[in-house]
Amino acid sequence: MSRISWIGLGRMGLPMATHLVAAGHAVKGFDLSPDSMAQAESLGISPADSLADAVAEAEFVFTMLPQGADVIGVYSGADGILANAPAKAILVDSSTISIASCTELHQLTAAAGFNFVDAPVSGGTMGAEAGTLTFMVGGPEELFAKVSEPIALMSANIFHTGGPTMGQAAKICNNLILFINLASTAEGATLADRLGLDREVFWKIASVSSANSWPLRNWYPIPGVLPNAASSRGFTDPTFTARLAHKDVSLAVKAAQDLGVTLRMGEMVQAMYESLLDSGRGEKDCSVISELM
Repeated sequence: MSRISWIGLGRMGLPMATHLVAAGHAVKGFDLSPDSMAQAESLGISPADSLADAVAEAEFVFTMLPQGADVIGVYSGADGILANAPAKAILVDSSTISIASCTELHQLTAAAGFNFVDAPVSGGTMGAEAGTLTFMVGGPEELFAKVSEPIALMSANIFHTGGPTMGQAAKICNNLILFINLASTAEGATLADRLGLDREVFWKIASVSSANSWPLRNWYPIPGVLPNAASSRGFTDPTFTARLAHKDVSLAVKAAQDLGVTLRMGEMVQAMYESLLDSGRGEKDCSVISELM
């Protein structure tokens, strides 16, 4: 049994940490939301009084937070992870953040003498709840072997993607493909609907033909076809918000710009999500992109 600290008990972090509890690990959690803390305690996660308290005796520290600035914030300062975690603790960030922020984290942790890996995930809230996430781990080979034991309890797939920041690189490229696929699925599905094709019949055709993709099978953006898709409940109760989709595509676009690479489709999809945010639909499910057609 390991002593594990979990920072960030939101829609992804809470179910992920719960799998560790179910496996018998002692998990101590911290989140700024009192509601999240109360729910975590009800699921067997020990509530910490502060960030410093959460990490004080940890063997592993996991962070799952919305933005790079949030992650750097919890690592830095007198109350932060680097000032309060044991020197032998292994630090794991599973947030989706920019390459620049990830690089800074590797530099900060190395300067403080800590072992650290970037380990973002794919699979969304459904994968977090089911324990079937895909982890992409960037860092030294010997650390990959050590972090794989707790990660295996939350995942169906674990990949060592290379050295520092390579986990984040894999994640932003994967999500770039995902949201370009979602946008193309929305266009094709909307056109099929307006041409008068039976919604379910067309979905069945596409799902066994060359148009097949993960978003088509799971996030079909036309209502009444997939009961569990957000489109069938007015794009509410999102599995992944339009705001987060915009963030992830923007991370890929920025990484490309830093390399002098142009992502034409990526920039188009980024602009589409900006339009959704400007119209007040940022907290709806990302498949609401179909409403722009």
